[in-house]
Parts: sequence; C-alpha cells; structure tokens
Amino acid sequence: QVQLVESGGGLVQAGGSLRLSCAASGNIFGINTMGWHRQAPGKQRELVAIITRGGRINYSDSVKGRFTISRDNAKNTVYLQMNSLNAEDTAVYYCNAQIVSTIGTLMESWGQGTQVTVSS
Repeated sequence: QVQLVESGGGLVQAGGSLRLSCAASGNIFGINTMGWHRQAPGKQRELVAIITRGGRINYSDSVKGRFTISRDNAKNTVYLQMNSLNAEDTAVYYCNAQIVSTIGTLMESWGQGTQVTVSS
C-alpha cells in the first residue's frame, strides 16, 4: 500500500507565492518520476511539471519561469514552488509518482489533491 499526501495549498493574492509538498509513504522500494498536475473547474487535468529521480525536469509552458519543481529522494517528497501566481493558476493540484513497491511492482499513485485559489 502506497499513499501520497499533499500539503501547502490555500488562498493567495495575485502575484503571491505558495509552496506545495507531497510526501509518499508505504511499501516503497523506489520512486521514478514524480510530478504535479492540476485541474481547474470545467477543465481537464493538465500536467504542470515533472521531475525524474535523476533530476531531469519538464514544465508546461504556462508555468515556465514561475514554478519550480524539486524533490528530496531521501524523504520521498516532491515540492512545487509557485511564484507570480495569477487567477489562471486557480485549480486543484495533484501530485503523482511512479513507485516501485517492495515486492517489485510498478504503480502510478496519485494524491488526494490540494486546492490553490488565486484572488485577483
């Protein structure tokens, strides 16, 4: 059993910053790619940023230069530093991870989501 728990969402004014965290726990042998996605009301879930275990990173064009993804492999945790937030960033943010379990199975796990609301 594996669990991803996000934290750090909330309400912020436009131009402000938030930092999201997502910690994985359970029967984990290792974690490959970790990432953040978001889903705004009435829209499909979209990729925000991903980071491999080795540190390779990709961002969606809409957040490049404003958001920074990082991870702490020792803590099985991924972070998303969000700066210069605007109303279009309002969404539920989900983390996900490709996890190798202690019995060797590969699974993709998702967190429960954390709400980010940017007021203009």
